[in-house]
Amino acid sequence: MYTHVFKNVYFRFCLLFIACYLYRMFSQTHCIYSDCFLLCILVIGLETLTSKYGDTIEIPCNKGQLKETDVTLVKWKYEGGNILVKQMDQNATISPDVNYKNRVSIKKDFSLVITQVTMTDQRTFTCMVVEKDDILEYPVQFQMIKEICILWYYISLYFRFLFLLITAIKINTNVDVDKETRLSTTTSTLEYTAVKEDIDAKFTCQVQHIKSANMDSSPLVFTVNYPTEKVDLQVVSQGPFKEGDNVTLKCTADGNPPPSSYSFYINGEKKTVDSNIYTLTNVTRENTGDYKCSLVDNEDIVASVPITVEYLDVVLSTTGKIVKKLGESLEVTVDVKASGAAQTSWKKGNAKLNSLSKFDKLTYSDSGMYECVVSMAGLKKTRTFELVVEGPPVIKNLIKERGEGMAKVLKCVAEGSPKPTVQWSVNGTSAESAYEHGKVTYSITIVPNGNLTVSCTASNVLGSDIKSIDVSARKYQKDEYSDQTPLAVGIVVGLMLAVVAIGLAYWLYMKKSRQGSWKTGEKEDGSVEESKKLEESQNQKADV
Repeated sequence: MYTHVFKNVYFRFCLLFIACYLYRMFSQTHCIYSDCFLLCILVIGLETLTSKYGDTIEIPCNKGQLKETDVTLVKWKYEGGNILVKQMDQNATISPDVNYKNRVSIKKDFSLVITQVTMTDQRTFTCMVVEKDDILEYPVQFQMIKEICILWYYISLYFRFLFLLITAIKINTNVDVDKETRLSTTTSTLEYTAVKEDIDAKFTCQVQHIKSANMDSSPLVFTVNYPTEKVDLQVVSQGPFKEGDNVTLKCTADGNPPPSSYSFYINGEKKTVDSNIYTLTNVTRENTGDYKCSLVDNEDIVASVPITVEYLDVVLSTTGKIVKKLGESLEVTVDVKASGAAQTSWKKGNAKLNSLSKFDKLTYSDSGMYECVVSMAGLKKTRTFELVVEGPPVIKNLIKERGEGMAKVLKCVAEGSPKPTVQWSVNGTSAESAYEHGKVTYSITIVPNGNLTVSCTASNVLGSDIKSIDVSARKYQKDEYSDQTPLAVGIVVGLMLAVVAIGLAYWLYMKKSRQGSWKTGEKEDGSVEESKKLEESQNQKADV
């Protein structure tokens, strides 16, 4: 790979032109401006070709602009020897010059090709062209590119790099040149004063060449040793911690290499271990406090960390199974001792309760399983008790309903705890409902042959209760109260009609009695004879 370069063309042209002009003036020659211009053109036309060591180069003759029909002979030479000659319609003749006889050839456009260029090839090569009417020469200068640049890269903190540039960095460069090949070997050495910030720094050397890609060395990391200046104590285990947990402490130092052993201070007691790990097992609330670690040989370099062991104690005034009598009172209290604010909630069975207040008068519905849940900082304690409200049986109701055909269904509703059992005074088909809140309903289906009285007896370990009911054998009657309803209605209607009739008769009597008194002008009481007449008149109306 090579490059053609014109060096300072404008500047050289001006200098040569001025020199030619002055020479013409003072020497009184016949050099004219055109001659000066031609001289300048010849000088500034000197081409420069550059390439790397070992490349193959191609040196053009008159920039490759020769016409083959105008050329008789082409000769390539250099100062001190010939290289080759090429006559038209003949093969090129290569000179026996030991420097080029095995490395040169000529192309169709008369360019000279040289392989495996070395430092000794740095010279001016001239292409001499013989035409029919003239002889021309085209010189070309070849130069080997040998300049290199070595850079050092420090991969670390930016401010540390600036510090190195200002104070602690030193670079030494040495160049050795081979006498035979004239090739150079460049060595660059970087010196600096390391500090602890350089422990992870990477150093890279880069070689830059104008005609090749940059080459980087592999990163190099140096070991930097420095003493410990401080330690750090960490709690490795995940908190919050509760009683019974294990807590692991880790002590680290900033020195390199780090210490192999540390001193831990547990509850004020110094414990030296050949590790940077210490584990507290089965901690309790007494383990709450500050913990420390330090260097074994320097207790002034120390670090500490606080540890809190959470605890939660719950005491319920009532536990297990509690049996109370119907109507009694009950008060349940909760005593909570905790390392922080605790939350308390209540449940009865699966139902949540806002709170558990004092039971002033217990009922059967208060019976059940109660659960108290206290929680704090990941801790939870549950306390339970079972409340049983007991009482002797009480029959709340005894009713009868119409069944199929002549059948009657009797229902006995009993309340009590433990659950009451029922005995009927008659035989029949029995059934019972679910026992809820101390209440249960027993039923029996019977077909009475006549009117009878049926008794229901409810009992448990605390007592018994009995009730009776009259049952009629009449068909199509729902119950005894339903059988007497038409009779009662007839009696009430008859009494009402009788009262109306008596009232009406009394009113008519009084009306006629007053009319007779007005006619005779006598007293309202009248005579005995008038009374008889009035009585006869009323009897006649009654007969009608």
